[in-house]
Amino acid sequence: MTANGLTYAAAGVDIDAGNALVERIKPAARRTQRAGTMAGLGGFGALFDLKAAGYTDPILVAATDGVGTKLRIAIDTGHVDTIGIDLVAMCVNDLVCQGAEPLFFLDYFATGKLELDAATRIIEGIAAGCAASGCALIGGETAEMPGMYHGGDFDLAGFAVGAMERGADLPQGVVAGDVLLGLASDGVHSNGYSLVRRIVEAAGLSWTDPAPFADGPLGAALLTPTRLYVKPALAAVRSGGVHALAHITGGGLTENLPRVLPDDLGCEIDLGAWPLPPVFAWMSQVGQIAAPEMLKTFNAGIGMVLVVAADRADDLAADLTASGETVYQVGRVAPEAGVRYTGTLA
Repeated sequence: MTANGLTYAAAGVDIDAGNALVERIKPAARRTQRAGTMAGLGGFGALFDLKAAGYTDPILVAATDGVGTKLRIAIDTGHVDTIGIDLVAMCVNDLVCQGAEPLFFLDYFATGKLELDAATRIIEGIAAGCAASGCALIGGETAEMPGMYHGGDFDLAGFAVGAMERGADLPQGVVAGDVLLGLASDGVHSNGYSLVRRIVEAAGLSWTDPAPFADGPLGAALLTPTRLYVKPALAAVRSGGVHALAHITGGGLTENLPRVLPDDLGCEIDLGAWPLPPVFAWMSQVGQIAAPEMLKTFNAGIGMVLVVAADRADDLAADLTASGETVYQVGRVAPEAGVRYTGTLA
């Protein structure tokens, strides 16, 4: 209460802090600029020029997502620098599966009390994810909501918009005999963390304890950001022979692969075609999680699958490997619907 009555700041919302955040993150946003970007941060809306981006008859594609309960680990540990990469990856990796090039990204960051340093680190992580994906960070929203979030709690959401020329949409042309090329994940990525946290609790561990499956603290190991597949995946699509892509998120291989296959086709996957990363082996053992549950909840070491023409599989695998991806031929498209597994997940 002031001499003139209540103020917004007294109610817990600091407009000046929000303005200061915008100024802090402008350099990070500028580093994400690409062809088509028309204005900086601060307006009521963000503009993007599709013609300047090189499109003549574009179809727009949009994807939205959050980070889920992986945020809980970031909040509890204070390691918030890479959680923004997860946010971007969960959106742009989906866009690529439609055959689209990510063009721009907008974020929504909500918290009870705006802490400038932490918020700046979070949004700089978002900008890093955008830059690595060739995607411009052209706007967003910061919401300070006392009473809705407590302590250092916050939430993140965002959306990306991409484009492709008319007729270039995926999936397209999938047939029985197509080869499934799996691109290795960088760990758990951003799905299944409600179960991850239960497993850690069952193991009696804290985030600061040594990770049983990696060097360093457990919390830091589980915060390894989602891998960004945009640039190598787009290069593969443009080289020809890619019929579909599936981002392996919630639902795992079991539910995500059928999303990109015709209703009358399925796939056969050899579980012995790639090594199960140590984090998944540890969670499976500690949580006594059966293989079907692992394959339906987690990516199990494969973060993206490309469905490719059989006569292009070797060349595409070589190109993807040269771009820095770890590639496994994990199976084939089958003439019967459904996902069938052979071998052992180990």
